[in-house]
Amino acid sequence: MAVPTGPRGTRDFYPEDMAFQQFIFDSWRKSSEKYGFEQCEGPMFEHLEVYSKKSGNEIEKQLYSFEDKGGRSLSLRPELTPTVARMVASRGTNLKRPVRWYSIPRLFRYEKMQRGRLREFFQLNMDLLGIEDVSADAELIAASISMMRDFGFSSQDFKARISSRTLLEELFESIGIPKTRHGALYALLDKKHKIPSDIYDVELEKTVGDCCIRDKVKNIFSLVSLDEVEEKFGLLPSVKNLKHLFSLLNSYGMKDYTVFDIGIVRGLAYYTGVVFELFDVDKSMRAIAGGGRYDTLIKLYGGPPTPAVGFAAGDVVLGDFLKEKGIQPPLPPRSDIFLVSINISYDEIIKTAQILRQNSISCEFSLRENIAVGKQLKAANAARAKYVLFVGGEEYNEGKLRLKDMETGSEELFVSSDLISIILKKL
Repeated sequence: MAVPTGPRGTRDFYPEDMAFQQFIFDSWRKSSEKYGFEQCEGPMFEHLEVYSKKSGNEIEKQLYSFEDKGGRSLSLRPELTPTVARMVASRGTNLKRPVRWYSIPRLFRYEKMQRGRLREFFQLNMDLLGIEDVSADAELIAASISMMRDFGFSSQDFKARISSRTLLEELFESIGIPKTRHGALYALLDKKHKIPSDIYDVELEKTVGDCCIRDKVKNIFSLVSLDEVEEKFGLLPSVKNLKHLFSLLNSYGMKDYTVFDIGIVRGLAYYTGVVFELFDVDKSMRAIAGGGRYDTLIKLYGGPPTPAVGFAAGDVVLGDFLKEKGIQPPLPPRSDIFLVSINISYDEIIKTAQILRQNSISCEFSLRENIAVGKQLKAANAARAKYVLFVGGEEYNEGKLRLKDMETGSEELFVSSDLISIILKKL
């Protein structure tokens, strides 16, 4: 009989995988809290309408939806932004602004599997709500860059590529594309580098039927700088806003990490202003992180008008990028202390272990009685223990214990009554 496997697009996390995952999560928490964000969380599943009515048609194809025993249509969450918007809306004006929240949710999307994309994954979400000024966008983008720098990446490794839905809206209207067609065009443009060029060309022709206007769209996406946009279309309000944003990011010391890229559009329907994505410099992978403005979403959920900006970073692409760059910490110790028994009763080993554990010192020992010291030391190595505590023998009868540093090999003999103080100083 074949050994069963997990569902396609999911992962098994063995202890070594969990250690790497916790390394990512711990860094995410520190990065978020360094910027003054506090953690939140929502339910693993939501009412289907939370996504189907608010996130556009693109997300509907990716839902793990189902009907519960009460006949309610539900869906496993594919993202957290709608949940955050719902939570903020439910508190109304009672929630003090600005809201600075982060979360590390487990998410589910039914979509084609490829490098960097699974059907079950984790994300870091950071959201800043209640500030209309571009200063909030700058703070969020700076936080996303700082998140990457905290892992050890530099401007030689990745860039934050920045654009604006407002800018694209102004440019599209200027060439004769009505606002009703913008959503479909955004969704297609977001897939430009994810689908073959011939398929993209066919889809673009369906979306923009007029060949002259289609050529103008292509010309727009050939613009490489804000100065070039201004030269051809004038100092639009969105251009002025983006220039101020880049100026603020320079004040954060992020100049080398940021670049204007008019091709960044973000596919979801709720984005309303500045949008950005973080890519490796060679753009050989999917976006490591992405986000932008969603100023209308809280109102759509029944809350007061609330400007908002947020981003998400996925653990799959980031994990691949970390491993590619050799940024992978060693496995942490399973236990701080491994107790090695030397001609002493099993009861005494248990009692010593419990004394350590009651003082919040992690420890373990061989669960087989009367095991040779050599085998116990091998078990201590397997546990990646920081120290070995020898319990027993003549030294124990004299009221003494011996502690061995497993990294340096040095040993220390001390009286039994000093056990806790000695170990706590070393840990």
